[in-house]
Amino acid sequence: MRLSLTSAILIAMTSAASASEGFNVVIPARPGIPVIINGVDASYGVVEGEFGLGKGVNNLPTVYGGRYVDYAPNVGHYYPSLGQKPGYGRLEIEPPPNRKLPPPPPEYHESWSAHSAPLPATQAPDVPLYPPPVIVAPPMGGARGPQNYR
Repeated sequence: MRLSLTSAILIAMTSAASASEGFNVVIPARPGIPVIINGVDASYGVVEGEFGLGKGVNNLPTVYGGRYVDYAPNVGHYYPSLGQKPGYGRLEIEPPPNRKLPPPPPEYHESWSAHSAPLPATQAPDVPLYPPPVIVAPPMGGARGPQNYR
């Protein structure tokens, strides 16, 4: 009984350890967006070999069923990062040197400055220069008469 249990555990452990050495079927997370591995579109293909962040070695994977991807697509757009001249562009015509020139534009000058707002020479202050020493409070009750608080 112990021998069969031990052999079953050993067989299960070795099959789990060898599972990472097999192949992988690549299925994209979003349809229409390719999975590119070393210039090959590996979408819905089989990838064999050890690669990834945790492997630590430079083993190149083998992709079965993929197609090569052109990094410089041959389309009608101009990509300056490719270092190629555009296939077509604006039709620029250089005018002759003896052509009639347009009239010169009118002169326009603009200046900027900053200054304080103009104040009158004599301005009455909000607070008197010499306020009275005592401020008299109104009598209790005000205009309604005396109040008795008991």
